[in-house]
Amino acid sequence: MSENTDRYENAVARYFEAWNAGAPEALAKAVAAAWSVEGTYTDPLATVTGHTEIAGLIAGAHAQFPGFAFRPLGTVDGHHDTARFSWELVSETDGSAPVAGFDVITLDADGRIRSVLGFLDRVPAGA
Repeated sequence: MSENTDRYENAVARYFEAWNAGAPEALAKAVAAAWSVEGTYTDPLATVTGHTEIAGLIAGAHAQFPGFAFRPLGTVDGHHDTARFSWELVSETDGSAPVAGFDVITLDADGRIRSVLGFLDRVPAGA
């Protein structure tokens, strides 16, 4: 595996650690490990900047979908400082996945996320 492939996969692993962190302290720590200080997250439903706003967005997703976890789908693909990957939001109770999408991330020199551009492929009505 190339050094760059490891870099992309490590960044995406930290991304999922953040999205699946539970307690506020664990969430703050995971967001700080995954994103640069001025990092951004943008999808059709949200645009946020910085660790506090990103953690708030993630906490909001946990509140809207209690008992669900974000899981990667397929492999991470990347070049230069950019990677893309697919994901789904899975019920820990019955395995259903009402939300799915893919994200494109850019990384800083330290391998932390500078920006996320998220795309939603599957969203339940009313979400």
